[in-house]
Amino acid sequence: MTIKDVADHLNVGCVIIKDIQKRNLEKRFSHPKLKHLRKLAIDEISIGAGHNYLTVVLDLDSGAVIFVGDGKGSDALIPFWRRLKCSKATIEAVAINMSRVYIQAVRENLPKAVVVFDHFHVIKLYNDRLSDFRRQLFNQIEDPQKKQVVKGTRWLLLAPEISKGSANNFFVPCSSLK
Repeated sequence: MTIKDVADHLNVGCVIIKDIQKRNLEKRFSHPKLKHLRKLAIDEISIGAGHNYLTVVLDLDSGAVIFVGDGKGSDALIPFWRRLKCSKATIEAVAINMSRVYIQAVRENLPKAVVVFDHFHVIKLYNDRLSDFRRQLFNQIEDPQKKQVVKGTRWLLLAPEISKGSANNFFVPCSSLK
């Protein structure tokens, strides 16, 4: 049933039903239990235009949002660290981006937890380094034929597994690079 359906059924306004629903959600979800947490994820999200951020902490076992802090960085997590210490939860692992601020905050507040870098940021860093290396190599090479070989290596390095039958079509013999 929609909010309007409930309001019509009870013969009250939609605002009253929304208020009841809001209070119920706040009561049930505003302070989730932290005692049984084992694995966390911490990241920031951008909201609206400009540089407005929220720091979000997730329970990786259930997928539930367990904390939302204003701003980004370690200051946004201070209220969460306080609640977590009071809960006496045993955190085994924390997934974060590669921000030094988050690494330091996790090590200070959860010294026994394993720090895991999230997949997106690891792959992004790999791609950035690979592009820088290829660009540098390309600029050092003078022979146009060798430049063409280097130009195609990004696709070769990042492509999915190549079937055995088609592999020979993608590689240039070393003898042609002299």
